[in-house]
Amino acid sequence: MTRRSAVPPPVTAVLDASSRWLPARLGEVEEKLRAQATGHGDRLGGDAGRTLAAGGKRLRPLLVLLCAGEERGERATLAATAIELVHMATLVHDDVLDAAPLRRGEPTVVATSGRGGATTTGDLLFSRAFALLAETQDRRSTELLAAASVALARGELAQRHDAYDTSISESRYIERCRLKTATLFECACLLGRDEEVLGAFGSEIGLAFQLLDDVLDISGPPERTGKARGTDLLDGTVTLPAILAAGQDPEIGAADLRGLDATAAEALCDRIAATGALGKVRSRALEMVAAAKQRLDTAAFDPEQRQLLSLVADGVVQRYS
Repeated sequence: MTRRSAVPPPVTAVLDASSRWLPARLGEVEEKLRAQATGHGDRLGGDAGRTLAAGGKRLRPLLVLLCAGEERGERATLAATAIELVHMATLVHDDVLDAAPLRRGEPTVVATSGRGGATTTGDLLFSRAFALLAETQDRRSTELLAAASVALARGELAQRHDAYDTSISESRYIERCRLKTATLFECACLLGRDEEVLGAFGSEIGLAFQLLDDVLDISGPPERTGKARGTDLLDGTVTLPAILAAGQDPEIGAADLRGLDATAAEALCDRIAATGALGKVRSRALEMVAAAKQRLDTAAFDPEQRQLLSLVADGVVQRYS
């Protein structure tokens, strides 16, 4: 069973409202995640184990399980584990690219084991994801996760290309978010049940998730986010709050992000917040979540599945409220 103390409140709400099968199935995913770190030596296995033990919201595996329903059993558990491994691998690799010292308030693998160790850890997690999917002998699932992984890489390349560019358009930003974040949410739903309406539901809540995460980077505080306020700005990543704020305050668009230090980043965050941009981004995210929930009305679900998926969508918002 999943330890409730290790699960964020939005996910706890879903588990509390569910039948017994869902907590049990999510517990099986946690067991499989822990098993992926064994048999790879002390250093590599240790880094992988600490990465997986750091936990997280587990929204992607939860979506797989909920869309699959109770009957899919082991195949859904393997797919749910695989998508979380891909997600964790991308976080480790992102930390390498950003030279990030902290994630969720804890030292990153790159901070403790260097670039080589972190890159290898991420590679291990990716490889284990596809090894698990191979056990399902489901070609479609492999194709879905492979396509999502390619989209993640494309999104990362786009973000690197746009680094420190304060003139990027809103449409460019949205496309990056779709590639880097929404695609994996979409994939999670499709791995559970391969229906277009569920993919669209996942994509919309994934995009809302990213928008709200970008709001939180500006608003903080660090004790809640586990990282310094304005980390995106310090990395040269221009997000929607900054794009909208620059339309109200031209000096934000003229800011030299390469010259920022932590103090200057905090000051720029304050200036962005003063334009009202954060409220606008939150409103857009809420609209996306509402649209996603409406899609559930067109899918053939039992009442519990529809209720629980709706709670997941609400949890994306509650996490940042």
